[in-house]
Amino acid sequence: MIGAIIGDIVGSIYEWDRIKTKEFEFFGTGCHITDDSVCTVAVADILLYDRPAVSTMQQWCRRYPDAGYGGLFAEWIMTDNPRPYGSFGNGAAMRVSPAAFLNRDADLLVALAAADRVTMITHDHDEGIKGARATAHAIWLAYGGENVDQIRGIISWVYGYDLSRSVDDIRPGYEFDVTCQGTVPEAITCALESESFEDAVRNAVSLGGDSDTLAAIAGSIAEAVHGIPREIQEFAKDAYLVHHPDIHSVIMEMYGVRQG
Repeated sequence: MIGAIIGDIVGSIYEWDRIKTKEFEFFGTGCHITDDSVCTVAVADILLYDRPAVSTMQQWCRRYPDAGYGGLFAEWIMTDNPRPYGSFGNGAAMRVSPAAFLNRDADLLVALAAADRVTMITHDHDEGIKGARATAHAIWLAYGGENVDQIRGIISWVYGYDLSRSVDDIRPGYEFDVTCQGTVPEAITCALESESFEDAVRNAVSLGGDSDTLAAIAGSIAEAVHGIPREIQEFAKDAYLVHHPDIHSVIMEMYGVRQG
């Protein structure tokens, strides 16, 4: 989960000022949390405490009204008794990591059911559900000790994603895309091809697409594959999360569960 939030922070300044290189300041000037972090924390809150999914998501997002939500989701946030709206946007995948993290020692079906629970409140299109499930599945496999080649093969087979291209293959022609089908395979590739957590996030930003979301998805998987260096976690906490104690509190609860 913290991998998704760090990826979001690092990628935040490149969403509209996109780059095609891995050579950039990791925590650049102006980095901040976006809707990706807010929604990820909302999912953690829902699953940690078995809270109502719809109202809890709305409460978190209303608390951060300027986080950069997409148009239809922004309407959903403010609607009384909202319904899912057939979305296949990549928001389904960027927020789902707590479903895998909290159920990493459970059966896969439990993790996927948790992913569905927090996805289908908005993203009830088949591609939206698939994107969230594929992300959660990859994280679950990594925590289960599968190597990157095994994860790549399983995700390709189960979800039909093309994971055969390298990051260098993808980068030249890749454009801004907010769909699951145009984001999740690329983000998974960025994580599985990486040499470290930081390298995964750099891969994702370097594609020159929806950088915060690509990096959030890749970061959530890379956390499970590589772990996150303590110095990166501490910098994120001291420079960014200190300004959002409610978000930091949920993160601590999540990792308290892991250590308990």
